[in-house]
Amino acid sequence: MSLGIVFLSEVFGTAMLTLLGCGVVANVALKGTKGNNGGFLMVTWGWGIAVFAGVFVAAKSGAHLNPAVTLGLLVNGKAEYAPGVAVDFASTLTYFGGELLGAFLGAVISWLAHKQHFDAETAAANKLGVFSTGPAIRTLPWNLVTEIIGTFVLVFVILTFGGTPSGLGPLAVALLVVGIGVSLGGPTGYAINPARDLGPRIAHAILPIKGKGSSDWAYSWVPVVGPLIGGTLAGVVALWVPIIATVAK
Repeated sequence: MSLGIVFLSEVFGTAMLTLLGCGVVANVALKGTKGNNGGFLMVTWGWGIAVFAGVFVAAKSGAHLNPAVTLGLLVNGKAEYAPGVAVDFASTLTYFGGELLGAFLGAVISWLAHKQHFDAETAAANKLGVFSTGPAIRTLPWNLVTEIIGTFVLVFVILTFGGTPSGLGPLAVALLVVGIGVSLGGPTGYAINPARDLGPRIAHAILPIKGKGSSDWAYSWVPVVGPLIGGTLAGVVALWVPIIATVAK
C-alpha cells in the first residue's frame, strides 16, 4: 500500500472522528441546539460512535486515528502498521500527518454545521469546549496523569487484544472509548489522542468564530504529551503480557 493511500485513509477517518465527536459536544454545549444540555453521557456515547465511524472509514490504513496508537504500535515492535505498510520513519510521519490534518478538517466542518449556534452562544468556554478538552480542576501535573492513564488503557487494550484497531473491531474500540469516557473522562474531558485535541484547537484559533476568546494554549500541551506518554507506556507494557502468560503456565 502506498503512503499516499495511508495518508488519505487517516485524513478521512480522523476527520469523520472529529466531525462527529466535536459535533456531539456542539449539540450539547451550544445555545439553542436540539441537544442542548444533553449531558456528559450523551457526549461519551457520541464520541464512541464517532470512533466507530472513523475506524470503518480508515480501515484500509489500520484506522489508527490517533498518534498515541501509532506510537504504541511502534514501541511495541510491530513489523507493520497495517497490511502492506512497514513500520519505519516515513510511514510513522505519514500517520501523524494524516491524523492531525484530518482532526483539523473534521473540526472545521463541525463548526460549519453549527455556525448559527456558535454565533448565538455567548460563553467563550462553551465554544472552545466544542473543539478541545479542558480540565474540571486545573492542576496540570494531575491533569497530565489522568491523560496518561486514559490513553494507556486505550492503547494497551488495543495492543493486547486486537493488534490493531481494525483487528480489534470498530464496535469494540467504540465501546472501549465510551468506557474510558464514563470511567476516566471526568477530570480532563479525556482527549486520549493528541491529534483529536491539537487539530481542533488549531481550527478554533484560526476560524472566524464570533466571541471565541482564548484557545488556551497554556493547557494545550497536556492533551498532547499525556497521550503520547500513555501510548508509549502501553506499547512497552504490552510486550510483557505474552511473557507473563508463558511464565504463568
